[in-house]
Amino acid sequence: MTDDGRDESGKDPSNKREQDRRGEGRRVAERSSSTVRAAIRDELAEDAPEAEQRAAQKKASGDSDAVIELDHVFLAFDSPILEDVSFVARQGETVCIVGESGTGKSTALKLILRLLVPDKGKVLINGEDITGLNFEEALAVRQRMGMVFQGAALFDSMSVFENIAYPLREHTDLDEDEIEARVREKLAFVDLDPDRVMEQLPSELSGGMRKRVGIARGMADNPEIMLYDEPTSGLDPVNADIIDGLVQRLDHELGVTSVMVTHDVRGAFRVADRLALLSEGKIVMQGTPQEFLDSTNQKVREFLERDFDNPSFAA
Repeated sequence: MTDDGRDESGKDPSNKREQDRRGEGRRVAERSSSTVRAAIRDELAEDAPEAEQRAAQKKASGDSDAVIELDHVFLAFDSPILEDVSFVARQGETVCIVGESGTGKSTALKLILRLLVPDKGKVLINGEDITGLNFEEALAVRQRMGMVFQGAALFDSMSVFENIAYPLREHTDLDEDEIEARVREKLAFVDLDPDRVMEQLPSELSGGMRKRVGIARGMADNPEIMLYDEPTSGLDPVNADIIDGLVQRLDHELGVTSVMVTHDVRGAFRVADRLALLSEGKIVMQGTPQEFLDSTNQKVREFLERDFDNPSFAA
């Protein structure tokens, strides 16, 4: 060691230690990436036979018409929210928009619902640009959609029956017997006993049951489109799996086209036919779950590594 702190080779030991730390950091990151991808692949493998069958059926039928399309959409308030965002959801597909909070995921849902209008670009439903519709026309488009809110958004003072019956009374000509039959049908679909829960208030239900009632209400009017805003937020893994299963059933059994906003990586990979990763208002990548797993895109890798290991995102 020399008087100035350098070793016999003339190198500063502190620089060598810093290089060693950086090298170890890269090795840890690489191990983490491999572990995350392996864990997701293991989870996907459990559903692989059924998933492969569905994929083969959709491939055989060819590309169906676009049901929902955002075409080069720009939107800003005080600062840019969405910049040149484009994606398509086709008949019977579930598309998950993923990304960290504040990237514009829920804003995309509001554009689809025509609660917001883009500064530039188009929002198309079944090929119709809805950006220029008046209030009545926009309302008619919304009635073809079901919405599941992050907190279920049930009316606290109404029973489960009244909550699900509400959109039927507002938007259909069904009589009371037909409304009751529809409510029972939707509760049975979400695996709730109608005789047990119909007269209960939301406050008497568990968090998972409230989410299921929210889905039943969203699908009450037999919509062709379902939109989900963080449907598994705040749920334990068991109840999150139940909600994910219901989303899959709507896709597979009823042919509903779904767009789900979520930062639950596990859930997104379970239910999605395709994913779109939003970061800083832009879509970084779109593709199948397998394409995401195989991606070398740094933002995709960082998203998977961060969110898959975060327990709050598994809930």
